[in-house]
Amino acid sequence: MAHELLKGQRLRLTPVGWGKLGDALAYQGDTKVMVFGGIPGEEVEVEVVRVRRDQVSAQVVQVLDSSPYRVDTPCPYYGRCTGCQWQHIDYQHQLDLKRNMVADALGQVAGLGNVVVAPTIPSPAQLGYRNHARFTVAKDGTLGFVHRETRRHVGIDSCMLMSPLINRTLGELQGRCAETTQLSIRGGDGTGSYLVQPVLKSPEIPVETGQKHYEELLGGRSFRVASASFFQVNNLQAEQMIAMAREELGLSGHGLLVDAYAGVGTFAILLAPHVDRVIAIEDSPSAVWDAEANAAGIDNITFIQGRTEEVLEQMEEQPTALILDPPRAGCRPEALQAAVRLKPNRLLYVSCEPESLARDLEQLCEGGFRVEKVQPIDMFPQTHHVECIAVLTPEAADGVSRGPGSLRRNLVLASSSPRRTQLLSSVGLEHEVVYPLVDEAMDPEETVESLVARLALAKVRRVSGARPGDVLVGADSMVVLDGRPIGKPAGPDEAAETLRSLRGRTHSVVTGVAVRDAAHGLEWVESCTTDVIMRRYSDEEIGAYVATGAPLDKAGSYGIQDEPFNPVSRVVGCYTNVVGLPLCILGDLLARAGIELKMPEDLEITRRCTDCSLGQNCSVAAKPDGDD
Repeated sequence: MAHELLKGQRLRLTPVGWGKLGDALAYQGDTKVMVFGGIPGEEVEVEVVRVRRDQVSAQVVQVLDSSPYRVDTPCPYYGRCTGCQWQHIDYQHQLDLKRNMVADALGQVAGLGNVVVAPTIPSPAQLGYRNHARFTVAKDGTLGFVHRETRRHVGIDSCMLMSPLINRTLGELQGRCAETTQLSIRGGDGTGSYLVQPVLKSPEIPVETGQKHYEELLGGRSFRVASASFFQVNNLQAEQMIAMAREELGLSGHGLLVDAYAGVGTFAILLAPHVDRVIAIEDSPSAVWDAEANAAGIDNITFIQGRTEEVLEQMEEQPTALILDPPRAGCRPEALQAAVRLKPNRLLYVSCEPESLARDLEQLCEGGFRVEKVQPIDMFPQTHHVECIAVLTPEAADGVSRGPGSLRRNLVLASSSPRRTQLLSSVGLEHEVVYPLVDEAMDPEETVESLVARLALAKVRRVSGARPGDVLVGADSMVVLDGRPIGKPAGPDEAAETLRSLRGRTHSVVTGVAVRDAAHGLEWVESCTTDVIMRRYSDEEIGAYVATGAPLDKAGSYGIQDEPFNPVSRVVGCYTNVVGLPLCILGDLLARAGIELKMPEDLEITRRCTDCSLGQNCSVAAKPDGDD
């Protein structure tokens, strides 16, 4: 019995599994002991910190026989603070555990045990990723966290999960906040914007507090976020989620997307360019106000403030795609019933709670959907929490799932670049667009030409399984200065720095182009290099250009076609390569796959190509586009 154990008692235990809150599960006789800091299979000495009627909570004080997955913890507060339940576990094993946790939750539901659970997508940053912190304030004004079991306050100087901006703000406020018991700090490192709530009136407070909003940067676009509004805490992973949503929904520039539980509009706004219309549903008035402000300049989104279940119940038009991104507790049954009635071609369910996800997937499958796969995403490294995207399609009367393949055309562009989409459209090639998730890490021994060719191939291979009868086009570009590759900027400051380094100098644009004939298993790849001479633009011009946000999604932080900046003086080589896709090389590769590309005679871009004919070597006259 649990009451036979006493607080402060030491035990030697060997955990045998995991509990719900990320603690290792052990037994002392018949009593469950939840062990913070343990790993199943290792022998540990623990101290009992709390005794309940049905279980005991304990904490590791000494590791007697270590697990191979145990690592040293970098945080000086680990153990006293219980926020990072898994900081003592090797990161790859954290990812495996999260995948298993999702699979176990699905396995508890009849009919979901065979659902494919993909490997967890790792976070590019395992520390310093959070843009939001909630602190408890002690009576002396010290900010910190509260131990989950002992309820003791732990004052901290910084938190290794928080972004640099939040930790700087924490340092400025530390010890000065005795007028409140709770404090929230939210901040965007990409924008420098932050908010502190509640408003603090003490004259000792050295920073502004009580802001109603702050600005975040996501997908190259600024988002206004109110204090009460939801926004993902890990921006890098949020961008991967957006990319995956676009790919899995098969968005091709047409149809109706419904974004339910839309928040401040991240999915709706970043996916709007890839559909005809978006209906975004959100219950919170403050979030809707933010979303409408964030969507300024986008005219194909309608925001509806109301309960998701009520709005969906009133809808008559069948969506092409539906996103359900409910709170941790999941969807109300009425919302799921409405989704079943509407029968979208593709449905994405986004969840941060495996158990509520499994429960809601069961209802959707009972209503005629099939789960294609579940993709865990590590939105919260060092903790036991996991985000998931489930991909569902409706089943036809014969039980066959109606996936996006039944809607796709013959040509698929595996790239997120709008410039490449525009180039294909300009030469009359009807196509669909998907955004494949590939590892873009560069081998130190790899040449840039090899890298872009490899990535272009990886993109078409990534989507070929879902497009078995299609012709796939993939491309990847890199800007190279002094032998150093330059990718997309991390934010406005890096974009400005890159533009200053390119000013008045010559660099190269290298693009790899791959074409795959999925029906016959054939693929071809080539690379193209163009030299680009930049004009001597001013710092003021750089600032004005960066402020537009245009350079933030471009390798090298510029687009040759961007006006009125017009950064390029002249090019030596293929002009369309600098735009993003060398059309002559593409035409040659498509011809091998049986697709003819004809350049329209009146296409403006041909006036920059003096002797280019498809299927032959392409050269562009080295003539000025502007002043040096």
